[in-house]
Amino acid sequence: MVDKLATLKEVIGPFAGLTEDELSVSLPLWRTRRILKGEFYNRQNVVCKDLGIVLKGMFRIYFYDPNADEEKNVYFFSENQFLVSFRSFIFQYPCSYYIEALEDSEILYMNYHDLQQMYTSSKAWERFGRLLAEHFFNHSQGRTEDLLFLTHEKRYLNLLEEHPNIVKRVQAYHIASYLGVKNQSLSRIRKRLAEK
Repeated sequence: MVDKLATLKEVIGPFAGLTEDELSVSLPLWRTRRILKGEFYNRQNVVCKDLGIVLKGMFRIYFYDPNADEEKNVYFFSENQFLVSFRSFIFQYPCSYYIEALEDSEILYMNYHDLQQMYTSSKAWERFGRLLAEHFFNHSQGRTEDLLFLTHEKRYLNLLEEHPNIVKRVQAYHIASYLGVKNQSLSRIRKRLAEK
């Protein structure tokens, strides 16, 4: 049994400064869901209807590139992180990506309409919505700038900082795809770092 309030206090409380009372009001609107390895939280061309919090597991956001005939990873999400295709969720139009579980996972989630209801009924939750938008804007712009300005090695180090045990949990080709390199290049990066 998931202790919803404890999770919200750990994740949303510090993130948006919500008090226990403010979090408690939302408890009936949060649900839990198990997503098995290889199953999807959301699919391409489907509207993302839920904002999730990862309780257990690892997810990847990816798209299929028909020109290269390969899947390209864009983000990873793991424990205590928000899980959503944010643009699709906010504007309620079809998602450009797939969100797939890389492990047997469990999430806590609230649907779009319930979250909108929380925004209109509470200034604290409305502030949460603004901070969430700022969070995902920063995440998105940061990812773009990383791809433009950072070396593959620095991107790899940043990934390890955000997901310290990702190497043990995710296959190397997924990490290579995220970095925009081939497996051989990832092996060279790891070797260089090991030698330092």
